[in-house]
Amino acid sequence: MSSFCPQATAKTLRKVRAEHEDGKKDKTLGLTLSKRGPYNPSASKSLPLGVAKMRKPARSLGTIVLFFVTLVLAALTAAGSLALAQSAAPHDVVIKNAMVMTATHGDIKNGSVYIKDGKIAAVGETVTAPAGIKVIDAQGKYLTPGIVDSHSHIALDDDVNEATSPVTPQMMMKDAFNYQDKEIYRALAGGVTTSLLLHGSANMIGGQAVVIKHKYGATRDEMIFPNAPRSIKFASGENPKRVYGGRDQLPSTRMGNFAVQRQALVEAQDYMKEWDSYNEKVKRGDKDATPPKRDLKLEALADVLRGKLMVQIHCYRSDEMLTEMAMAKEFGYNLRAFHHAVEAYKVADQLAANNIGIATWADWWGFKQEAWDAIPWNAVIAMRKGVRVAIKSDSEDYTRRLNQDAAKIMRYGGATEEEALKMITLNAAWIIGVDDRVGSIDVGKDADLVIWDGYPLSSYGVPEKVLIDGDVYFDRSLPGFGTTHYKEGE
Repeated sequence: MSSFCPQATAKTLRKVRAEHEDGKKDKTLGLTLSKRGPYNPSASKSLPLGVAKMRKPARSLGTIVLFFVTLVLAALTAAGSLALAQSAAPHDVVIKNAMVMTATHGDIKNGSVYIKDGKIAAVGETVTAPAGIKVIDAQGKYLTPGIVDSHSHIALDDDVNEATSPVTPQMMMKDAFNYQDKEIYRALAGGVTTSLLLHGSANMIGGQAVVIKHKYGATRDEMIFPNAPRSIKFASGENPKRVYGGRDQLPSTRMGNFAVQRQALVEAQDYMKEWDSYNEKVKRGDKDATPPKRDLKLEALADVLRGKLMVQIHCYRSDEMLTEMAMAKEFGYNLRAFHHAVEAYKVADQLAANNIGIATWADWWGFKQEAWDAIPWNAVIAMRKGVRVAIKSDSEDYTRRLNQDAAKIMRYGGATEEEALKMITLNAAWIIGVDDRVGSIDVGKDADLVIWDGYPLSSYGVPEKVLIDGDVYFDRSLPGFGTTHYKEGE
């Protein structure tokens, strides 16, 4: 944007006015139209048809320059005002008089949060913000970070599993993402602002996940979490062996599961060697080098081995967790978290030692053979051993009440308020790889926030307003469904 200096412009204007008052004239450019009389073809041979005679005025230059300088001054002033309005308006707001639950440095009673350009600019008992900024008075209600669901399958319609092969790492969940799914809204109304949408657990190696922000009513691309790290879904246990064993094909046992997984990773290693060899020949100037055939499946697995994809593993039993950890060490990939992980309490020391998190339920138990040893103290036992623990939904229904599931962890095992809150905010964000941007109320992070009517870690907590990147996307006080961006039919 061009810079505008009102002092310089005013100085020029005064100079022109002075010249005009002194009667200075330009003899070459000062022209004005004379009064037009009846057309007489013989009056002038030098003028085009229909053009009247012109005469030189006395003081025309100063008048013309004064006129144009005034126009320029008015235009620049208007442009400057518009620019100021545009820079101050979007996503700049102060939330005041709130019980701020930061998730990292305690609670701030009667606290305030200053949001600028969609980011948290200041947090404290008082904040400094420009005069005239929009203010939301929380009236003593609770303010938390937006909830992060680290395991979800919403907005994928029936395309969660590509169950045609036990190894499908080239599948992209973004390609199945339905940004108009009403489940995005329902989770938003429950305080969820970010979700990791995963491939299902039919395959030993499934597809690549997509991370979304619940900006219901925004465009598809606006909902995609920008520059979120890539994740891929692996799965072990009952599901793959049931899906493919039921077709009399490999895998049909747990042995078969891991054999399929290991074989795929070995093929990816060979694929990487072929490309490394080709690239080395090109560097040496070998013009006859032939590139290997591109294979999207092996290319995705090569990215796993290069550490470009975090591995999220569906796994219930502790024995399988040990096998998966051993395989991750064997092939050198980043095993980020076990999902479901109902027996994590049995191997919590090993999980902590390998910096592997878990995304689990609060108290799901006994719904399948793998869940028989699940206990409601699993999350707290693992946490006390040093494991990063997240409470997730794996359900379009439970995602609306993750705050209540976190509250159960305070009941089962005595987690503190901040520990329970982290399980649905900061720890969940870490599993996804976005904890540097969301998950707590800290300066510099995205302003994804929830104002609660009632204590949030209870069944009485109901989201009143939900902000994402500083913009209100849900307001329960509005008529209808509280949507601020969604319009029916668009």
